[in-house]
Amino acid sequence: MINSTEFIDALNQIEKEKGIDKETIFSAIETSLVTACKKNYGTGMNVKVSINRESGNIQVYVQKTVVEEITDTSVEMSLDEAAKVNVKYRLGDTVDIPVTPKDFGRISAQTAKQVVVQKLREAERDLTYSEFRTKEREIVTGVVQRKDTRNVIVSLGRSDAFLPLAGQIPGEDYYFNRRMKFYVTEVKQTAKGPQISISRSHPELVKRLFEKEVPEVYDGIVEIKSIAREAGTRTKIAVHSNNPDVDAVGACVGQNGYRVNVIVGELDGEKIDIITWNEDPRYYVAAALSPSQVLAVAVDPEEHSAKIVVPDTQLSLAIGKEGKNAKLAARLTGWRIDIKSESTAKETAFVADEDYFEDDYYYDDEYYEDEYEQYDEHENYENQYENYYGTEYAEE
Repeated sequence: MINSTEFIDALNQIEKEKGIDKETIFSAIETSLVTACKKNYGTGMNVKVSINRESGNIQVYVQKTVVEEITDTSVEMSLDEAAKVNVKYRLGDTVDIPVTPKDFGRISAQTAKQVVVQKLREAERDLTYSEFRTKEREIVTGVVQRKDTRNVIVSLGRSDAFLPLAGQIPGEDYYFNRRMKFYVTEVKQTAKGPQISISRSHPELVKRLFEKEVPEVYDGIVEIKSIAREAGTRTKIAVHSNNPDVDAVGACVGQNGYRVNVIVGELDGEKIDIITWNEDPRYYVAAALSPSQVLAVAVDPEEHSAKIVVPDTQLSLAIGKEGKNAKLAARLTGWRIDIKSESTAKETAFVADEDYFEDDYYYDDEYYEDEYEQYDEHENYENQYENYYGTEYAEE
C-alpha cells in the first residue's frame, strides 16, 4: 500500500494547467499497474489495482472465483476459503484478496511516471489538433523558423506548420523570424502529433484577408462571388453588395484605398483588381477584363464562351503581359474568352451590331488604371492569345 498525497497534488496541477482529465490518468495508471504486476509476478493471476482518488493510496488485489472443485489455485478458491474472507460469498462470486507484491512501490512509481508523461504528450497533441482543426481554411499568423530546399517551417505558437513549395509565392522571401499570415489548408492527426499544412498562394488567403480588413465582407453585406489569382503577381475578385446603399467595390477599396492597400502590403505588393459582379455574363465578362475598355461582348451560353471587342489601342491592355489579364478574367468568370481589336472585329464580322454596348464601351474600373502597363501594341497578340479558358482552382 502506498500513500502519496504529493501524487494527488501533482495530478490536480496537471488537470488545471494542461486540461487533462484526472480520472483519465487514474484509469491509465491502474491499467498499466495491472500489466506491470502480471509481467513481474505471473501472467496467470487475475490482478486488480485500485487507486484512492482522495489519498492516492494504491491497493493491489488478486481476484479469485469461488468454485466447488479447484483446478487452478491462482484464479480459483473453495467456498470454505472464501468464507474466511466473508461469509456472504457464494459459488461463482469473485473475491478480491489484498496483496502487496515485493518491490511494488518502486514498480508503481515508475509506471505512474511513464503513464503521466505519455498522457501529457497525448493530451497536448489532442489539444493542439483540436485547436488547429477549427482553424482549417482560416488565416493564422506564424513566424518563419527555417527553410530547406522545398519546404518552409513556420511556428504557430503551440505547434509548427510546414509551407510546401506549391503553397509558396514565387520570389517571396521567407527569412528567419519573419512574421506573416498564412492560410491553413489541412490539419491531420498523425502518430507524431498534428501535421499542419499552410499556404501563401491559395486564393482563399485573399478572401480571408478581405474578411478581416473589410467589415462589410465579414458581416456578409458585401459578398465575394469569385476569386482568380496569379500568386505574387495579380488577383482579381468579383464582389456584390447585398445592400443597395453599400458600394461593394468602394467598401473593399476603402477611403483613399486604405483597406485594399493593407492587403496588398500583406501580399508583398501583389496587385488586386476589384470588379463588380453581375448576373448578366456580358457585363460580368466585360468588367473582368478591367482596366481595358470593352466595346462589345457576344456570349454563347451553350459553349460557355464569350467574344470580346476592345479598342485597337487597348488590345495589349486587355490581354495583359504574357496573357495574364485575359487568363485571370477567364478564370474569374468561368467563361472562355476570345478577344479581338475593333478593326479586326469589323473586318471579320466577329460580333453582331447588337452586341456592342450602347455607351460605346463598357468600362468598370476607376481604382487601378494607373497600375497597368501598356504593352507593345505592334505585337500580334490576337494570333498568340486567341482563346482563354476559365478553370476552377484546384485545391492543393
